[in-house]
Amino acid sequence: MEITDELIKYLSELSVNEVLQFCTEQFPGKVSFSSSLGYEDQVLTHFIFTGNHDIDVFTLDTGRQFPESYSVLRATEERFQKRIRVLFPKHELVQDYVDTHGINAFYESPELRKGCCAVRKIEPLKRALAGKKIWITGLRAQQSENRSDLPMIEYDAGFDIVKVHPLLHWSLDEVKETVKKYNIPYNVLHDRGFVSIGCAPCTRAIREGEDFRAGRWWWESNSKKECGLHEQR
Repeated sequence: MEITDELIKYLSELSVNEVLQFCTEQFPGKVSFSSSLGYEDQVLTHFIFTGNHDIDVFTLDTGRQFPESYSVLRATEERFQKRIRVLFPKHELVQDYVDTHGINAFYESPELRKGCCAVRKIEPLKRALAGKKIWITGLRAQQSENRSDLPMIEYDAGFDIVKVHPLLHWSLDEVKETVKKYNIPYNVLHDRGFVSIGCAPCTRAIREGEDFRAGRWWWESNSKKECGLHEQR
């Protein structure tokens, strides 16, 4: 697929359902959606399942998730009567990392934190996306400074796949209103100040006035913190 300014403009003017339909029409059976089970991804799961879009919906279980994340996973499957595929890291890679560096080594340096993310998230994500052509994400432009200039559709060289962000121009209020309107199951940690929810040891609630991403890897000073799932911009 050739990504042009015209295509970006065209997709930006479509509804979420229309964007999802466009993707599945372009590449039948080759579209995946990775869900973190957060607000945005729950909204996209709602549109995918209620719209019966031919999209592989999966989530990554790193082994360090919050109990509340498992609860919303179960509630979502019960609500839509559809299974969300769960992918786990390879146990031998996790074992080697822990044996070599320690169970919570990610606190010690950005390099060790990224190494943990690589084992628990990046490797299983690559398996999940293998053979796919389009990767649907819940990224929004307002989420952080390094996502503010994201295009609606882009090529990710790291995963050799086209990424599409149907909620790119949505505000957080629009996301919350949609969750409320359709009574979509959501992670109760959002009610406790957790805006972005990842692994339990690496996520905290944000304080008033803090950046959206301040609750992720808060012990690091870098303002453009990512785990590698989405190429740093």
